[in-house]
Amino acid sequence: MCGAALLTAATACNKMLDTVPQGQFTSEQLDDSSIEGLVASAYAGLEAHFYGNNEAFAGPSTNWIFDVRSDDAYKGGGGTGMEENIHMLEVSEITADNVSGLDKWRNNYFAISRVHSAMNALHDATSVSNADQLMGELKTLRAWYYFDLIRIFNRIPYFTEADDVNSKTNDEFSRAEIFGFIKQDLEEAIAVLPAAKSAAGRITRTTAQAIMAKVCAFTGDWGGVKTYADDVIKSGQYKLFTNFGDMSKIAFNNGSESIFALQCSTASDNAHINWSNLLNCTYSDGNLYGTGDDFFYGSQNLVNAFRTNPDNGLPYLDGTFNDVDVTEDYAGTLDPRVDFTVGRIGFPWRGHTYTAGWCRAIDVYGQFSNKKAWPAPEDALAAWPWGCSSLNFMFIRYADILLLKAEALIELAAGTNAATDADLVEARELVNQVRARAAASIDGNYTPVDLEPQKADYYVEPYPTDWDGNLYWTKERARLAVRFERRLELALEGHRWFDLVRWGETYLVNTMNTYMTQESELRNYYGGRSVSANEIFLPVPQEEIDKSNGLYKQL
Repeated sequence: MCGAALLTAATACNKMLDTVPQGQFTSEQLDDSSIEGLVASAYAGLEAHFYGNNEAFAGPSTNWIFDVRSDDAYKGGGGTGMEENIHMLEVSEITADNVSGLDKWRNNYFAISRVHSAMNALHDATSVSNADQLMGELKTLRAWYYFDLIRIFNRIPYFTEADDVNSKTNDEFSRAEIFGFIKQDLEEAIAVLPAAKSAAGRITRTTAQAIMAKVCAFTGDWGGVKTYADDVIKSGQYKLFTNFGDMSKIAFNNGSESIFALQCSTASDNAHINWSNLLNCTYSDGNLYGTGDDFFYGSQNLVNAFRTNPDNGLPYLDGTFNDVDVTEDYAGTLDPRVDFTVGRIGFPWRGHTYTAGWCRAIDVYGQFSNKKAWPAPEDALAAWPWGCSSLNFMFIRYADILLLKAEALIELAAGTNAATDADLVEARELVNQVRARAAASIDGNYTPVDLEPQKADYYVEPYPTDWDGNLYWTKERARLAVRFERRLELALEGHRWFDLVRWGETYLVNTMNTYMTQESELRNYYGGRSVSANEIFLPVPQEEIDKSNGLYKQL
């Protein structure tokens, strides 16, 4: 059972952290220094690296295995039999004994245990100067870990630091109640957290507000999304990076677009690297990154979505984006974000030329190795763990919040078109901020080189209010546009599957079944595959049920 194992696991894993205090403390001994060590341990749960490597690869904090469940990505690697547990998720063969589900479950509950250890110590402490702030940080972390779980599993056990974990069932609270607990933690955290960071990576008020915006979006609370996204935007602390490629540069860690990020470093025996992505390093012809495992590929469908209409620089919102494949001989116009997101044969990759030799199994998975998570090879380690670097992973960045607010405004709009509704006008302006940054990223002098304007016809334009004398930005088209923009902007960052889930069963099932049918022409392992509504959430891991003494059950 997860509860029984958690305290042991948290203790065993403390050695990962440079600052974790050892031994037992009396309440008088729990001071600023010792409490900070326990809080650091709670933060380190974000690494999802507790008891080996594979649980971080296959049950990761970055959630790439759930992008693989979406229309954005293939599993990748050497073939469908490698990490077959993730392949089963890709083709929606959902079982309770899939180790990826077990690892994800354990990672988050281990992390929650660390949070609770720190909370209980904080309750007992008598001489901690910033106790309220630390409790706010811990509540935000707990909210994040539970939010991650409830997006993936239908029914989960929920407990606080005061509960006996060995008495909790997974049907005690409804999903709505658990979302209520998550929101309560965030509300209480927002009330006590500081506006500005005391150190890089530290949770602040805007971090909690950004998480709350995402929780509200998942529960369909559009008024809440608008309120909390507004708080983040109006704080004045954030802005989009000038160039889209900046998010893949170590120099921009904790920069203007970073709201909540996994803090990575190679300075201490690789203890704080992005373990979740290590399977995904490209094979890299010439061994530039080391011989990576080359998992997590962009799908042909995703790459085709970056096509733009040569007449207006806009995406094909009518569904025809997938009518033409973007391959080496594609001559149409493209959104430049495609070449910051995936590798394409013959095009630059961080100043090098991406070739078929970078692709481990091109006959199975094609050519589009994921690119965002990797800085230039010169800034990464070529030896094991290959490709690792001190590049942070952003769980939430500013563009995500801009687009969530735009989505909220569209859903709240009382009118049906931008000619009469101010919310739709503002939503268009927010989406166009994101598109304007994409357009500004077309710069042949930007280094390292990722685009090749002489070879690709990059063309991206803002959405108009009117087009050819007709009203373009209607509520219906605005909804299509913001959903499409989220796909383009946030591709391969762990968001797509969760967006599909929150947009509803019908939308997800129709999107995924159309995708699998079309993609089976390229990837024969999709033949005959489909997604049904009862396969959206993962079942409780069977091993957890077996160890729970009857407390957990499938619902």
